[in-house]
Amino acid sequence: MTELALRDPAPVDLAASSAAACDAVLRLRGDALYAALGQIAAALLASPKGSFEAGSGESGAEEGVLVQEVRAGAECYGRYRVAGRPYRADDQRQLDSLAGLTATLLQVHALAQRTTHAYAQVEAQLAHQSQILDQIHESVLTTDRMGYITSWNRGAEQLFGYSALEAVGRHILFLYVDEDEDLPDAFAEQGGRMMEVRRRKKSGEVFWASLSLSPLRDLEDRPIGLIAYLTDITERKLAEERLHHLAYYQELTGLPNRTLFGRLVEQALAVTQRNEAIACVLYIDLNRFKLINGTLGRRVGDELLRQVAERFRGVLRDEDVVAHLSGDEFAVGLFDVRQHFEATTVAQKLQACLAAPFDVKGHDLRVGASVGIAVYPQDGQDAESLLRTADIAMQRAKEKAENPDHSVAFYRMDMNEGMQQRMQIESGLRHALGHGELVLHYQPKFEIGSSRLVGAEALVRWRHPQRGMVPPGDFIPLAETTGLIVQVGEWVLEQACAQAAVWQGAGLRSFRLAVNVSAREFTASLPGRVADTLARYRLDPSWLELEITESTLMHDIDDVIAIMDRISALGVALSLDDFGTGYSSLSYLKRFPIHTLKIDRSFTNGLPLDSSDCAIASTIISMGRKLGHRVIAEGVETLDQLEFLSKAGCDEVQGYLYAKPLPAYEFETGLRENWLLTAG
Repeated sequence: MTELALRDPAPVDLAASSAAACDAVLRLRGDALYAALGQIAAALLASPKGSFEAGSGESGAEEGVLVQEVRAGAECYGRYRVAGRPYRADDQRQLDSLAGLTATLLQVHALAQRTTHAYAQVEAQLAHQSQILDQIHESVLTTDRMGYITSWNRGAEQLFGYSALEAVGRHILFLYVDEDEDLPDAFAEQGGRMMEVRRRKKSGEVFWASLSLSPLRDLEDRPIGLIAYLTDITERKLAEERLHHLAYYQELTGLPNRTLFGRLVEQALAVTQRNEAIACVLYIDLNRFKLINGTLGRRVGDELLRQVAERFRGVLRDEDVVAHLSGDEFAVGLFDVRQHFEATTVAQKLQACLAAPFDVKGHDLRVGASVGIAVYPQDGQDAESLLRTADIAMQRAKEKAENPDHSVAFYRMDMNEGMQQRMQIESGLRHALGHGELVLHYQPKFEIGSSRLVGAEALVRWRHPQRGMVPPGDFIPLAETTGLIVQVGEWVLEQACAQAAVWQGAGLRSFRLAVNVSAREFTASLPGRVADTLARYRLDPSWLELEITESTLMHDIDDVIAIMDRISALGVALSLDDFGTGYSSLSYLKRFPIHTLKIDRSFTNGLPLDSSDCAIASTIISMGRKLGHRVIAEGVETLDQLEFLSKAGCDEVQGYLYAKPLPAYEFETGLRENWLLTAG
């Protein structure tokens, strides 16, 4: 206890004493604080003696002494003692007020001290954790729920190359390689997950990382973001890829081996089965390879196989699967085929790519190939069965052919018969293109009501020296699947323009001569080819009309429209053939610079008895007229059909009711003697 004797005490009011107590609690500690509080109490009561005793203890009554505990709730901080003069009740109240204020001050001061200490501990703990995070090699970062980075340790700096200053505050997507990768969100609330991802460093280098994500929660256990732990696993992934490549690829050619081919085929067959489609497996055996390998050595043989593999890859589509089974045997899986005979086209491409000699270490080498084909599902329900049956077909092709290098065989004999016929037609069509066997017939188009001729369609015919006139249905689909349709189309355009130039020179009034253009021909080079042909024959563009099918419009709409605009700019009319059989969008139809819509014969056949055909034909006519197009119906053979079309508002017709397709001289005779000609 510290006592202070006041020789000439002067009274001090409570407000001044309170201010002095506040100042003392803020500035002083320990005995100095207690002495100051005692002096403040003595001054308040103008007493010679005053003291403050810290802590709890007995405070019994003493004569001539005022005592007051300093207490806040259950906490006792000490007591005031003043003495040296007689005291009244008012003095006790004054001392009581000072004690209450002092208790409050000491309570707040103690709380502040504890809080400061707690903050210091938290800061020390955070600093300690930060040191730990910075010392570990693993990259650790946190994000908020929107994906913005909120912390970035030294491991992250070393892994990515970005400092914390550069990374914090940016969205996590700036580290991603695949922009379409989903941001993790709800899954983290359930406890996190691990994954392998690709990320990009500041240098631009892409690497593989093991990513572990955990939820970041606040004090009330609510998710506020994510904690991400990343470790560079690029070396491990590269090692796995090397092992995978060794397990599933032929080291020599880089092509899938038999195991991987089987897996890829099984996956593709599952899709084929769902789509109720056709798939084919080709088994390819190189001819004369064993002789070359045995004579010139394995190094030459290996290089030859590598070059063969490159040629095979070069002629196949990306979606086709090619494998190197073993030695001189290869396999191809085809899964996007409409008819089984299309596989023969691929087989012939593979054989044709081997025709040019191979330059291997100074040797001019030639190899061919025999190909066997198995068709899913009839020749096998799985990859192994299809490979086995294709192998049997390959042996048949190799043994029974005069020239094994051009030999292709199906596993089923009935398919072989169809293939042989198809190959004869294909080779015959190639011969026909160069030997004048193709001719054009012209089917007139008439205006309904006036019966005036307004145009004609040029139709190709094949006049075979032995078979006679080959129906278009026998060779046009084949020409489309083999790509010969492009050469046929070029020939038709050339001959049609040449004939139109003859009629133009003879003084006939112009009419639209329609030429069919296949989807394969409808490329960016078509407008230039049309312009060159018109210029070569000095043919007025009003004579020419190009008929395109709806399937042409199915891809790259903007490119198609650009090509059509260039053709229209030449003054050449455009007609949409077989309208209603495809899936062209009506929203695009109004953008096409079309002159005419042609109703497909499949809709005119049932007129006027079939209600569905009537509804479709009427709708096409109505829509065409509203869009400002002329509408023509093909395949019109009866007066009832004509009457229905006339009442529905159709503009033109063509069909056997008026005239069948005619050779040029017969068409010209009808033009001069029987038909009225009007400008279309």
